[in-house]
Amino acid sequence: MSIKQYGVILLLIASVNLKAQTQTNNSSFLDRTEFKVGYFGNLLWDNGLNFGAEYLWKEKIKIKERKRGEKTITHQLLFNGSMGYSTNFSNKTDNGLSTYLGLIYRRTNLKGRQLSLEINPLGYYRSFLPETYEVKGGNVSKVRFPGRSYYAPSIAIGFGKFRKAKKRSGSYFNLRYTIRTPYNAGALPILSLEYGYRFNFKTKK
Repeated sequence: MSIKQYGVILLLIASVNLKAQTQTNNSSFLDRTEFKVGYFGNLLWDNGLNFGAEYLWKEKIKIKERKRGEKTITHQLLFNGSMGYSTNFSNKTDNGLSTYLGLIYRRTNLKGRQLSLEINPLGYYRSFLPETYEVKGGNVSKVRFPGRSYYAPSIAIGFGKFRKAKKRSGSYFNLRYTIRTPYNAGALPILSLEYGYRFNFKTKK
């Protein structure tokens, strides 16, 4: 199955679930969406910025009785989408645009501490090469938009902090593992760090 087919299937699933939610839930899109921005890279030769959004799909709240009082644990399943650009600031040769779509499972405790697991089966990475030329039939010509495209699924684990009733609703720190393929005769594993903040723009009641 091709990347485009995976994308169509995921969009169909998302549209069906969103339609069902609008019939059973009166909250607006902004009420259920948080936007995020932050750093991503490996701190050495690959550094950049990442922008994205998380849409709350399902939420379950568990209340457990303890000797010191009730303990509330929130479990969430969110649709996740993000796009970022990174570069090597020292030599300006390792430039790339990445984007991914998937799901996040997040657990939040009573104090707002969060643990998350992120799976993104749909990922794309586009590298941008410096000025490049090619030879065809004895003629030398400049290549337009030189670079390569890769299918790049990823998984990530992380922790963060939730801030209730705040526009800057939380922070996150993720460790991400990505595979770029096809890369030469196989695949290229990439390990990167992400740190940033989430924001919400809920409608006023």
